[in-house]
Amino acid sequence: MTGATGFAGRYLVQHLLQSHATVAAWANPHGHPISGADGRIAWRLVDLLDANAVTKAIAELNPSAIYHCAGAPHVAESWKDPARVLRVNALGTHHVLEGVREARVTGPVLVTGSAMIYRPSTESLTEDHPIGPSDPYGISKLAQEMLARRATGPVFIARPFNHAGPGQSASFVTSSFAQQIAEIEAGQRAPVVRVGNLEARRDITDVRDTVRAYPLIVARGAAGRPYNVCSGQAYRVRDLLDAIVALCRVAIRIEVDPARLRPSDNPIIVGDPSRIAAETGWTRAIPIARTLSDLLDDWRRKTAGSLTQPS
Repeated sequence: MTGATGFAGRYLVQHLLQSHATVAAWANPHGHPISGADGRIAWRLVDLLDANAVTKAIAELNPSAIYHCAGAPHVAESWKDPARVLRVNALGTHHVLEGVREARVTGPVLVTGSAMIYRPSTESLTEDHPIGPSDPYGISKLAQEMLARRATGPVFIARPFNHAGPGQSASFVTSSFAQQIAEIEAGQRAPVVRVGNLEARRDITDVRDTVRAYPLIVARGAAGRPYNVCSGQAYRVRDLLDAIVALCRVAIRIEVDPARLRPSDNPIIVGDPSRIAAETGWTRAIPIARTLSDLLDDWRRKTAGSLTQPS
């Protein structure tokens, strides 16, 4: 699988190890460092923007299945460098799919796209909803999916909506809240949580549920047919913040930070999971309250760990 050191990628590796003796895991030479020494994981550093290196690595591995999870994941940061996001998400996917073709690999490929390709709507989004991304990230993921649809061989398409959980970057909203609260509790910052748009509503699934969907799509889904991976419920960001604040051990106050507001921010994004439930049997199992609690506890551990590190 690609993107094995990323947020969802790390969880998918562990999920696949429950049913596979070994997992071949690719990491970006310039990305997150490889941590741990699990002998069941065969690590390899591969730059997806190097077409020859990708094809060579695929041919040598001859994988039974490929889960393509690598990519630039940040909507907000895509406004800062749209060209890079397009290169990583679209060109990187092209190199993987071309590498599969040139190496004559016949196993299935799962491409993890995004719900951000849909046209903004207040309705619950099905896979047949009109396409119309409103940010550079969504455009790059639409290009990625179009490449997947044109590829030869069994290529499967997932459209994950927002997912959260322990280990997520503080670039994402709930993780940002949790990090700030953990640092406030530890006395590392003033008792102020800085926020962006609290009125947006987002469909959020626990990352541990999200990665469970990917092997099910490959095993039971139809190639070339997109599948929403979502909870079917939109949570207001203010309510998510309130839920995390309720777990806080000290008094805090909330302040809006203009720097955290996006140039384009859809008021509501919620998906319809009917197709994936009917065709693969997948449904989410972890409630949002547990996701938020686990996320905050993870940041508490990290914050405590940073306090014990030698200076």
